Formats: sequence, C-alpha cells, structure tokens
Amino acid sequence: MSRGLFIFIMEIRNIAIIAHVDHGKTTLTDAIMQQTGAVTDESISMDSNVLELERGITIYAKNASVLYKGTKINIVDTPGHSDFGSEVERVLRSIDSVILVVDAQEGPMPQTKYVLKKSLELGHKPIVVINKIDKHAANPDWAYEQVFQLFYDLGATDEQLDFAVIYSISKLGIAKRNLTDESNNITPLLDMILEKVSPAKQNDSAPLRFQPFNLGYDNFLGRLAIGRIYDGTIDLKKKYYLKKSNGETEEGKIRKIFIFKGSNREEVESAFSGDIVMIAGFPDINIGETICDDPETDPMPNITIDEPTITLDFVVNNSPFSGRDGKYVTSAQLGERLKKELEVNVGLKIDFTKNEFKVSGRGELHIEILIENLRREGYELQVSAPNVIIKEIDGIKNEPFEEVTVDVKDEFSGVVIEKLSKRKGIMTHMDKINDQTRMVFEIPTRGLLGFRGEFISDTKGDGIMCATVIGFKPFVGEIVKRSVGSMVSMASGKALGYSLFNLQPRGSLYIGPATEVYEGMVVGNTSKGLDMNVNPIKGKQLTNMRASGSDEAITLTPPRNLSVGIGLEIMSEDEYLEVTPNSVRLRKKYLTEIERKRQSRSLKS
Repeated sequence: MSRGLFIFIMEIRNIAIIAHVDHGKTTLTDAIMQQTGAVTDESISMDSNVLELERGITIYAKNASVLYKGTKINIVDTPGHSDFGSEVERVLRSIDSVILVVDAQEGPMPQTKYVLKKSLELGHKPIVVINKIDKHAANPDWAYEQVFQLFYDLGATDEQLDFAVIYSISKLGIAKRNLTDESNNITPLLDMILEKVSPAKQNDSAPLRFQPFNLGYDNFLGRLAIGRIYDGTIDLKKKYYLKKSNGETEEGKIRKIFIFKGSNREEVESAFSGDIVMIAGFPDINIGETICDDPETDPMPNITIDEPTITLDFVVNNSPFSGRDGKYVTSAQLGERLKKELEVNVGLKIDFTKNEFKVSGRGELHIEILIENLRREGYELQVSAPNVIIKEIDGIKNEPFEEVTVDVKDEFSGVVIEKLSKRKGIMTHMDKINDQTRMVFEIPTRGLLGFRGEFISDTKGDGIMCATVIGFKPFVGEIVKRSVGSMVSMASGKALGYSLFNLQPRGSLYIGPATEVYEGMVVGNTSKGLDMNVNPIKGKQLTNMRASGSDEAITLTPPRNLSVGIGLEIMSEDEYLEVTPNSVRLRKKYLTEIERKRQSRSLKS
C-alpha cells in the first residue's frame, strides 16, 4: 500500500492547543508525542528554538502529528504570549477544534480570554484541560468555575457551554476525566479527542482549495507555505493557480510536498483533503491566499493579520565602537536580513524607504525577539526608543489600549495601583484569590512601555503581570513615565573603580570597572530625573601626603547589566540602544554635549 493511499483512507483530526503563557501547552504536546511513539527521545521538545528554551515560552507556532488508534491527529502548538496572538488567530481558522489549557492555580488569564473568544466565534467546541493539579495551591474546582464563567461572559452557545473537561499533570504525562480517577498516562485526553472532535471532511474529488495559515523559509526551496487542504488533492509538478489577496491569479507548480510525522516533516508525492501540509513552489504566496487547480474556483475567505501597535527605527551602528564585534555591519546587510525576516514574520511591517528602517510590531517582546536573533547572527545595529502607532478614526486621534491583569501580594497592591494610575490606567476589576490580589486594568500601550522592570522591582519579583491588546481608543494625552535621568560619559577610555564609587550615590550604574566607554555613552541613571555629564575614567589623584580617610576602601554595588529587553524599557527618546553580538549599550543620539545643546535649542525654536 502506498503512503498516499494510507493517508487517504485514514481519519484525520485537526486540533490546536491554546492557552495563556506558561500554562503547559508545549509540555502537554510533548507528553502526547512521547506516549504515542511519535518521539522516542524524551529530550526532544516542540520548543526547539534557542530563545524558546532560554525563556521557557513558545514563540513560534509549530506543527506535529501523531497516530492513535488508526487516526492521524494533527496538532498545532501555539504561542501563549499576547505579542504573538496573531499566529494563534490564523491557526484557529484552519483546525476543527481546540484544547484550552488552564492552570489549576491561576485560572483563566488575559491570553486565555483572547484565544477562547476567537475560538468560540469560529464555532469551535473546545476541550478544556485543567493542568498542574499537583501544585500546592491548585484549586481545580475553582478553575473550572472560572472557565465556565468565562465561556458564559464570551457569549458561548449552550452546546459550547457543555464542554468536556480533562484534569492533567502534563509534566508527568498524566490525564484523567475525573479528579478521583487513577491514571498514569495521557490516553484519557487522546480518547476524548477522538470522541469530541469531528473528523476532517475528506472531499478528494472536488476541485483543489489549499489555504496557508503560516509561512516558513528554506535556503534551498525559498518560501514554504503551511496550510490545510480543504478540498481536492495536491500532486507534484501539476499546474496550479494562486489566488492572490489583491484579486490577481498566478500560475505555477508545486515542487515539494511535506506532511508532518511527529515533529518532523516527511516528503511525499501527493496529499489529500483534510490534512495539514507544507508546500514549496510559490515564492510570493502569503497567508490567507488560495491555491487551486481550476482558475475559476472561488478563493477561501481571506485571513486577516492583526495590525502592529508599536514602531521604532533600526539604524546602522555608527558609534565609536562600531565594527568591533559584528560580522554584518552595513545598511545593505541589515536591510537584506530584515527583508528575509518578512518572509516568515508576517506580524511585522518594515518601511525601507528611508536611511533608517522603520520596524513595526505587535509589542515589546515581538521586537525584542527579532533584535536578539539579529544580535546572535552577528549583526550590529542601533534601535530607537519604541513608540506606539497613533491612528485617526473618524477624525479623532486613537492609540492602542491593553487589558492588564496583575496578581500581587496584598502588601504590593497599593504601589501597583499608584504606578498604573499615573500611567493613565483604569482599574476595571479587583478580586482576592488565595493570598493574592488580582487586579484588571485598561491602560494605553504607551503607559505600559517600560513598566515591566519597575513592576518587578516594586513587587520584589513576586508579582505576575500579563497584558493583551484590546484595540484602539481615543488618545488620553501626555503620560509621564520616566522619573530618572541619564549619566552620560563625557570622555572615552576605561572606566575606573574610583570614579564609579563616587558616581554610584547619584543613581544606579550600567557598567563595572575596566569597561570601555566613549563620549556620549550612557553609563547609568540619576535619581534626580535630569541628565548629568560624568567622567567615569577619572582616576584618584596621587600624592605623597597621607590623611585620614584618603585610603578608604572602594566598595562597588554590582551594576545593572543591560539586555535587549531592559534597554528597550529604560531608554529615553533621545537615546539609541546599541546592539552588537557581544555587548548591549545605551548612548545618546548626539554624542557630544555641544551637539545635544544645539539640538535642544533647535527643537525649542
């Protein structure tokens, strides 16, 4: 029996696993794959990207498939962070049902609400998995009630309100239908999928309609399209037509077809309706467009992509230290790499018309991941402070707003309310959960930029803050966010401990002794809120005379090491974040004090 015929007669279930960040989606997917034999090495995970492993979150949607009781189950593991929510929305259009994973302690969180709302609107009947029931503070019954209330609040139908529930400990690979059941594997969840998820419709004799929901890139094959075959079959080297979103039709051939087997892809000669596959051959295909074998076939409804909310400039590194670390340092190299990024990162928009590249994305994390990838690939660049995208709707200036959910200990609730209120946040809900206070705010994205670091400091690392974009609302006016100034180096050389010791009472430092600095580089912040020119390379004046206190021991507070994320949070409008493979620095756009004063006067005039 051929591989193609084998897939043709097999039932297919297409599901996506959705949840808030860190509620256990990927761990659950890994457990399913290990227990069905799709993966034999327990060290292999769906989160295979280096940044995903470091941060412990899913950044990119990934496809996998398992075989269970003669049925092929296609699984899409989706990101949980709101900055990548557009990927989840696209995936939901192409599957038949979803598994909604909810933490038994935290309950539904902002991204849970966002992805569930989209799923219910598409008519899906989710299977709810209440995960991490082994946690000390877990309360599965309360979590179930909160999920039911969320379904009701989002306008679920009676059929959707009658959702199936599974209780699980995904890290141990255990699932059960009832809390009192004994179980040592994940099969209750797999059985529930076969019971509750309808088989994919298989209509191989109809004209072909294939629609991609995600893109990939291969150095040899070019752009890859990952999507679902809704009708018909796809064969290699036949003539096909691409129905573009602008109404045009392109003719071409498909050079490669891949199906998913476990987390790997397997090349095949043909694929059939109902399956999720990856194809190569159309270099200009985009998400939501339709491939068909008859130019008269009506295209599928287009898939819309969420608009960016923040923008910033990427410019070539022109600091005195440029070219020391990087392999790619020119504007042409940076522009070429950003064009390649657009092949797969569809939530990104880039304007190439100016000397600097204006990059727009869904949030700080979205942009931070891009910059971190560029840095690790050997690129040097500078980025400006992020700003929100302002839109005019019916003649009224509008800006993006976010819903922020905060979980903190009672003792920290006051300072959080105070800080968010100053940033134009309005509390819409407050509740007591276990020994913590949960508060929900609506706040402009402008007010949230740069707040995460302050939040961690104010709550001593114990708070949880999650946000999701809720749309554009009328502009709320000026927001004062930055209460500190910058310590700006007025000299070039190596920083000395003696000088840093005298500077640290003025604020916090970003550098340690023996760090090379240049004029215009930001070496710390000042608590007074005004910029201060300092000399970090000044040494101690040597003399033959001894006096009481002149040989005082130097004790330096450890500096605040800058990362890409921290730099984007704390930088001011007149600064660049200089990013190289080995260093992250803050600097003024105008390096000398004379240039800064001249620029300040020109802005006032």
